[in-house]
Amino acid sequence: MALSVPPPTSTALGPPRRGTGWSRALARRILSLIGWRIEGGLPPIPRFVLIVAPHTSNWDFPVGVFAMFAIGMQATWLGKHTLFRFPVKNLLRWLGGEPVNRTASHGMVEAAVARFREREQWIVVISPEGTRKRVERWKTGFHRIAQGAGVPILPVSFDWSTKVITLMEPVRTTDDAEADIAQIRKLFHAGMAKHPESFAEG
Repeated sequence: MALSVPPPTSTALGPPRRGTGWSRALARRILSLIGWRIEGGLPPIPRFVLIVAPHTSNWDFPVGVFAMFAIGMQATWLGKHTLFRFPVKNLLRWLGGEPVNRTASHGMVEAAVARFREREQWIVVISPEGTRKRVERWKTGFHRIAQGAGVPILPVSFDWSTKVITLMEPVRTTDDAEADIAQIRKLFHAGMAKHPESFAEG
């Protein structure tokens, strides 16, 4: 079954925002100085799962942080709980980070779904690979969260070959997770990755 762009939302709320015009301009300037630019924009909807791929390098994170400030997006990203230690713990949380124990993925999915249901505005950012190291297949947690919460998925690509960050059209999930993920994966390819040999093929 084909994925579809969700219909216009009936609520006046848009996506959660952060920063000021000054901070957005500064972040865009920094991105420009290091050769990056952003195409597309945030959809006018208040809640969605944002997936970022390919993720094959530690450099994806700082570029992503500048992009978040450049578009003025307030988002939560899920990181390994071992990262949230002194002295960077508070900084990571300020940047939107929430620690996740990857051995308890099912609990993480349920917690994210519950938070979507409790909040009128919320964006969670997830790397479908789950790690910068090579994996054979994407993890399915992002799809289970979106399906369980009834929110769309916003695919975002980091293309290191062109240094373009592209915010694509949001898509709705179906009950066929395998087919949905296969279609979303077609939006990405190994040539985008900083380390193409680490790109997840399945």
